[in-house]
Amino acid sequence: MAGVLERIQRIKRTPFHHMTPVEARVAYQAAAEILELPRAPLPRVEDFDIPAGDGTPLRARLYAAGAGRLPVLLYLHGGGFTIGDLETHDSLCRQLALRSGGAVVALDYRLAPEHRFPTAVDDAFAALRWLAGEGAAARGLDGGRLAVGGDSAGGTLAAVCAILARDAGLPLALQLLITPGTTAHADTPSHKLFANGFLLEADGIAWFFDHYIDQHHRNDWRFAPLNAPDLDDLAPACVLLAECDPLVDEGLAYADKLRAAGVVVELELYRGLTHDFIKLGRAIKEAGHAQGVAAAALRRAWEMPETNQ
Repeated sequence: MAGVLERIQRIKRTPFHHMTPVEARVAYQAAAEILELPRAPLPRVEDFDIPAGDGTPLRARLYAAGAGRLPVLLYLHGGGFTIGDLETHDSLCRQLALRSGGAVVALDYRLAPEHRFPTAVDDAFAALRWLAGEGAAARGLDGGRLAVGGDSAGGTLAAVCAILARDAGLPLALQLLITPGTTAHADTPSHKLFANGFLLEADGIAWFFDHYIDQHHRNDWRFAPLNAPDLDDLAPACVLLAECDPLVDEGLAYADKLRAAGVVVELELYRGLTHDFIKLGRAIKEAGHAQGVAAAALRRAWEMPETNQ
């Protein structure tokens, strides 16, 4: 991991917080899969639209590892609610589908600053409800075995969707939370300890948040799920965290709060690794391990036989 950080620093790339959001999206897409595994071939990859709550068509991409009525994971990409799309997380979604044997539907939810909080939340939950209703069946999938997951900001959205699903009486098999953000003000000790030089930096976090949400909304649990008053009866959680990540303290705190509420939690803390490590499969062997842990958790939640992938 130290070697990866050193190589990134030698490139002297312009930080996102010195760019406009449009420039940052282009830069992120260009670099997002450089250190990822090659895009795995799958028997079924399809682009289609999912209707948002206001009727706006949202781009989505289905990844299926096989034929038949497969269980499905709604995957929400990271990128600070401001950058990221279907292309930046294509390799990761392919790996999750391949390793789990199920289907993954990746959602291109609307981004800030053009669409500020809570648009991303509303889009994510609209997609989850659509899949649980007629959507999964329309794509030949099993909406009765439905999970939600994501990384970073997408992990935040997944955690929020799990709470909204419980409140709506929508059963979920699993919530997959990869290095999620859960607090309101980036004020835990890990935010100070890993503020600079560890891939996700304090200035970048502030830039993302300022584009996404006003200060007076930041205690809303739909932005900071650690503030949710009640986590009882949520779907089981698989939480994957990195030790050298500004978000690690809030990830641990959220896993603890879930457990205190009686939620079954599988927690993996990857020592010596940084935020976004799960997308560095060419360089970091632990990325593949984490993908395998996530896939195994999905298979157990979906009650599918284990695989050697």
